[in-house]
Amino acid sequence: MSAIVSNRSPISHGLRRQAIIESLLSDVMHGRLRPGQHLVTQELAERYGTSHTPIREALIALEGVGMINLLPNRGATVRRVTTQDIREICQVRRVLECEAVRSACGRIELAQLQALREAFDKLNASGGHSLSTFIQEARDCDSQLHDLIAASCDNQILAGELNRLKLLFRACRDVAWEHDKSRNDYRRLAEEAREHLAIIDALLACDARAASRAMSAHIRSGMNYWSRAVPASADAKAAVSTSKSSKSQSAPAAEGYPSARPRIN
Repeated sequence: MSAIVSNRSPISHGLRRQAIIESLLSDVMHGRLRPGQHLVTQELAERYGTSHTPIREALIALEGVGMINLLPNRGATVRRVTTQDIREICQVRRVLECEAVRSACGRIELAQLQALREAFDKLNASGGHSLSTFIQEARDCDSQLHDLIAASCDNQILAGELNRLKLLFRACRDVAWEHDKSRNDYRRLAEEAREHLAIIDALLACDARAASRAMSAHIRSGMNYWSRAVPASADAKAAVSTSKSSKSQSAPAAEGYPSARPRIN
């Protein structure tokens, strides 16, 4: 079961806030929170068993990545995730990550790159694993590579922006993968493995231009995939949620949140 975030939990304020951000962002991306739905601080605090402070901070962070609107006298409302939003997210990601991988070239220990290459090779050969295990391992390898590049780019502001936006990038990735999982379609996972190996090979060769080209191709490919899968997933869940809520018009706008609590990784 997922961990319950509360003021009594032995976790830091920062981890509590991040867990709330991840949970709300997932709900927006999956359509469990409907476009235009109001997010009430008191109700969110009760849902997560925490004070108002990390809730407000999480809402500000989500506004900063364009997932909610904070309006005077109206509070927080959920934005609709559109195909254009996904394209713009990927355009920003491509600029940042291509510069990061170019700058990181020659700064990453070869042993770290070799270990990651072996992990991706092992992932490609793990046909006997369950699909859920395969996706989790693919998620871990993907995150490790991109985090290593950001940490090695020798630019604190660039690394900070990638760290701020990576929750948004990974929420898009996870929703898209789940969209394919529901259809037993794993072609994109295989494509991503090949794209990651191209990035790693360019870094091993200390070829900054090739590394940047490989990263650009990886993100462009992901943009085409995300822009189909993410809005489709959000719209489908939102339609179901709207249908259910129409049967109980008297319910408060913020009711109907899923009972799942965010995970602390």
